[in-house]
Amino acid sequence: MKIAACIRYLTNDQKHPENMPQETDDIQAVEKLGEARDAIVKELRKTIVGMDDVIDEMMIAIFARGHCLLVGVPGLAKTLLVSSLAETMSLGFKRIQFTPDLMPSDITGTELLQEDPETHQRRFMFQKGPIFTNLLLADEINRTPPKTQAALLEAMQEKRVSSGGEEYKLDAPFFVLATQNPIEQEGTYPLPEAQLDRFLFNIQVKYPSYAEEIDIMRSVTSDSVPVVNKVVDAKSILEFQHVVRRIPVADPIFDYAARLVRATRPDQPDAPEFVRRMMSWGAGPRASLNLIVAGKARAALRGRCHVSEEDVRAVCLPILRHRIVPSFAARSEGMTADSLIARLIEEVKPTKA
Repeated sequence: MKIAACIRYLTNDQKHPENMPQETDDIQAVEKLGEARDAIVKELRKTIVGMDDVIDEMMIAIFARGHCLLVGVPGLAKTLLVSSLAETMSLGFKRIQFTPDLMPSDITGTELLQEDPETHQRRFMFQKGPIFTNLLLADEINRTPPKTQAALLEAMQEKRVSSGGEEYKLDAPFFVLATQNPIEQEGTYPLPEAQLDRFLFNIQVKYPSYAEEIDIMRSVTSDSVPVVNKVVDAKSILEFQHVVRRIPVADPIFDYAARLVRATRPDQPDAPEFVRRMMSWGAGPRASLNLIVAGKARAALRGRCHVSEEDVRAVCLPILRHRIVPSFAARSEGMTADSLIARLIEEVKPTKA
């Protein structure tokens, strides 16, 4: 959508003038964000084949200030995608391989006894851990014990680390992209639902198509090394995040998002019949908030100044699939969280303005 069209949309919406951007700067920033998205995708195409939906959802999460859980089998270029994304965005990048013997201090940092070379006095100094970066890849997060998982998830939520009675703020912007292998479950520590709720998106990384797999073989087995150029930096990302939050949302969109989430709760009197039978547990209020903020980010990344029903529907799967619990009846019939959400989207219709 061009700037003039954005202005017409905003000035014609007289219902909620308090939600309108006060200056055309935001409108121009939205258009710039759409252009930056296209440039980032173009750079990622130098190293990544396919994965269009994964790339799109990761960028939505970043500009919505959220974290992602990437679920997929080994060898699907998840690490390469995350490192390439960090490079195009000029972000600091670190990777932690989660193992059963990993301790919380291995992530957050630890107190070390050091001696001052001049006074020879000894005191404890905090040595920052790998979590002090912009983009952290937590590889196979379900392979480490709950205590270590909790330390990471606390830092994700609070954006700070506490040690020795002091608090240390994490670098801004800060994102965690955690991976999980859906096949090997022996000797793992699955994240409980309360901790899964901390992730904005649960992104399913699927196998490439036949044509994509041929392209992967051609590109990876050649001698050329692609150069990924920087498109944005940390400062511009923070500015874009503020712009995303200021995008106006109409009342029917709020109503649609709330009804979608409330319909996942089997104990609600107005829940669909199949939800009462096939869902043991539904999504909490954080899902409603995430549908709106992710919808804003998706709209902005496409150069639009308003959130549509399609934006909300497009982010339903990655937001809800780890927040609902299918019942035994659903599993016995071969139903998955994704198939239940797809049926929910069909049954819950948008509110007519």
